[in-house]
Amino acid sequence: MSEDVQDQPADGQTEQPDDSVSVVHKARRGPMLVTVAVVVAAIVVLYFLYDVFIGSRSVSTDNAYVAGEVAEVTPLTSGRVVEVMVTDTQPVRRGQILFRIDDSDQRIVLAQAKASMEYARRRYGQSLANDTALGAAADASETQIGAAQAKVASAEATLAKARTDYERRAALADSGAVSGEELTAAREALASAKAAANEAQAGLASARSNAISARRQEEAALALTRGTSVDTAPEVLLAKSRLATAELDLKRTIVRAPIDGVVAKRTIQVGQKVENGKPALAIVPVSQLYVDANFKEDQLGKVRSGQKAELTSDFYGDDVVFHGKVVGFAGGTGAAFSLIPAQNATGNWIKVVQRLPVRIELDPEELKAHPLRIGLSMEAKIDLTSKD
Repeated sequence: MSEDVQDQPADGQTEQPDDSVSVVHKARRGPMLVTVAVVVAAIVVLYFLYDVFIGSRSVSTDNAYVAGEVAEVTPLTSGRVVEVMVTDTQPVRRGQILFRIDDSDQRIVLAQAKASMEYARRRYGQSLANDTALGAAADASETQIGAAQAKVASAEATLAKARTDYERRAALADSGAVSGEELTAAREALASAKAAANEAQAGLASARSNAISARRQEEAALALTRGTSVDTAPEVLLAKSRLATAELDLKRTIVRAPIDGVVAKRTIQVGQKVENGKPALAIVPVSQLYVDANFKEDQLGKVRSGQKAELTSDFYGDDVVFHGKVVGFAGGTGAAFSLIPAQNATGNWIKVVQRLPVRIELDPEELKAHPLRIGLSMEAKIDLTSKD
């Protein structure tokens, strides 16, 4: 303690540092500032050169993810699942059976459709036979016209004779050569002949009307079969379409893979009743994946479709480089299609750099050698100097 007190100045004031003592000697400050300025200038020049000759030749982002056109497998007929042949993560080939639906109802409908088809064919044959019968009936009706005309001629001849007999007797009645009874009989014969002639005329008109009606019925029946055959008749074609629908529904009880890929999101179990159009599982086409790279809007000024790209995945690391090309741009930014879009018209607006998804198509051979999965992170770099 005594030594510390002795070291302090007697007047109680602290010692002031000597201005001549400095970390950097005044003589060396100038050259050092010049050196710093030169280094800063060199850094600026190097950055400028990098931006002009290297940085401006490409754009990159780590906001990129693997995507693909996932195939949703939906049954096209309803029924109970009786067998499931696949599970999640299982690779499948196009046309491979995925699951089966109980086809009892579909087989019954198919049997009914087959019976309706046979019935339609028989009905068509019946229509043809009916056409023939109506044609024969129309021909017979026309022959009746000739018989009616003969009756008319006979009745007219009888009427002419009865009229002559009556006129001759009426002329002799005043002379007393013809009795009253004979004149009355002649008058009655004339009236009867007139009635018979009128009846014959009515019969002729009826025969003609019947012939016309029979011919019209024949034409109406022929209208249903004219220009057709047993395979092109409307009722047969309708039965064929119903039969084809029934056969298709039966075929759809066996659900097959629409594409090559890996099974995902399987939601069906044996015994479960599935409905028409309800998704049962999904298939990811691992050989046809692409990358959606979300570039900043100020990076896209020189990006064009067809430009080449290099991509790396966190899954494989930097040792595996994927090659692809730009195939298109999204129709809007992610913010524009978000569930709750930003309300930029409010007074609290702050500008945020937007990102636009750019689709990059991957090389199928590289995907085959190094498979990817949907949702994996990627780093994408687009060569702005390349052309399609």
